[in-house]
Amino acid sequence: MKVSHVSEADHDLVTVAVAAAEANTSGEIVTVVAAQSNDYDDVALVWASVIAFLAMSVIALFPEFYQGLYYRLTGGWGHELTANEWLGTVIAVGVLKWIGMWLILLWRPLRLALTPRVIKAGRVRARAVDLFKVGTEAKTLGRTGVLLYLSLKEHRADIVADEAIATKVAPEVWGDAMAALIDQVRAGRPGAGMAAAVTQMGVVLAEHFPKGDENPNELPDRLIEI
Repeated sequence: MKVSHVSEADHDLVTVAVAAAEANTSGEIVTVVAAQSNDYDDVALVWASVIAFLAMSVIALFPEFYQGLYYRLTGGWGHELTANEWLGTVIAVGVLKWIGMWLILLWRPLRLALTPRVIKAGRVRARAVDLFKVGTEAKTLGRTGVLLYLSLKEHRADIVADEAIATKVAPEVWGDAMAALIDQVRAGRPGAGMAAAVTQMGVVLAEHFPKGDENPNELPDRLIEI
């Protein structure tokens, strides 16, 4: 099944931008867009565990209140709970809270919203590096490949450069490209954002890696969707 996160017009914008940027540099730009970089199952697990622990802690801190609630719910006909029965009840409440929170977090937008920004940034970076290693690293003769990766649902992007570029261009130099990209993505224009970022990347690459006599197109100009 064909993956489609952006429009054909977005594809055209990015392809044209890559070709234009590479016309002035020996660098090779690869662009990749994904819907999401990670499922964050571990984050859902942590949230479910925290909620369950808090529920059990509240019952343990206010046992008289919850015991009174139990007797009111049973109309005063409930038998006096032993210590073991009360412990079992507290554990059962915790398990139910855990299951309930886990089921709620099956709704992925909520799971993503509850994921701390630093974790999302780390997962996007890790995904970008993985894709770079597979499709860009050491794929050019001069080790001048650079990957622009956009993860739509996280509103995060990253740039990973091959060895020759990384030794000359500090990560913060890509700041203008990243800012141009994220501004457009937040406005609902991912294609325009990637094209703007590619243009900025082309400026940096042309400065450090100007076009030589031989400039083969070693990596695809088209936008890759995964």
